Amino acid sequence: MKIPFTKMHGLGNNYIYIDLFSYKLDESILSELAKAVSNVHTGIGSDGLILIHPSKKADVGMRIFNRDGSEGQSCGNGLRCTAKYAYEAGIIDKQKFSMETKANIVEAEVMVKDQIVEEVTINMGAPELQRASIPMLGEAADQVVAESFLVSEEELRLTAVSMGNPHAVFFVEDITHAPLYDLGPLIEKDSRFPNGVNVEFVEILSGNEINFRVWERGSGVTQACGTGACAAVVAGILNDHLRQGELVTVHLQGGDLKIRWDHHGKVWMTGDAEVIASGFYHYRMA
Repeated sequence: MKIPFTKMHGLGNNYIYIDLFSYKLDESILSELAKAVSNVHTGIGSDGLILIHPSKKADVGMRIFNRDGSEGQSCGNGLRCTAKYAYEAGIIDKQKFSMETKANIVEAEVMVKDQIVEEVTINMGAPELQRASIPMLGEAADQVVAESFLVSEEELRLTAVSMGNPHAVFFVEDITHAPLYDLGPLIEKDSRFPNGVNVEFVEILSGNEINFRVWERGSGVTQACGTGACAAVVAGILNDHLRQGELVTVHLQGGDLKIRWDHHGKVWMTGDAEVIASGFYHYRMA
């Protein structure tokens, strides 16, 4: 099977994108296809697979499959790349448009120069903070802010945020010593999170600047996570480290994002998106 693809990245968080406006895929192969294209040795190599598809609810739709074949709910870097692709490919002919994910519908705005999208702003919507919305075991209506969290005999302080997908945020004194590889995979699959969780470690630099590292659910360590950066800023505000309404610079391994949780409850994310390559992937069905 010869499948046309485009590889794109947002701050190093890279996915294989397939345009379902012009190409069709059978639902039954999507999970295995995601694992196949993600393999750096026998595939293309990526953090996963993203499908850009027609939507009955929005101007364009997006589905995310992680490196392990599981389907995700939302992806901030993926949204920016999808917005860039949709505009530059002529799927969308306006600079403000709506996008559907498994989690919700968001609004995108592309900043264009000479018909090339240089930056994308996404209204990510309001964070979900109740324990049941994360989801996390415990009293359904409670918020989880600086809650004691014991893992591998180490006590951490957890703040949980959903940005359409679940995030466990922990603050550290020095990001270079964050236990990303040791505790990330343990927390991701901890039984207190029925659907698994993305794991973020955050160092506060000032009232509007943070360092950020992530272990993504289904993918492991990645260069960046847009929804995670949003969750980190929300968690920083809930813990009185940051100020609501102000723009926060989030330093991820792959680059910077600008995040703002406004006084109307919406989270705004601004950053770039880049095309790496395009071509055909030759997929052999099992």
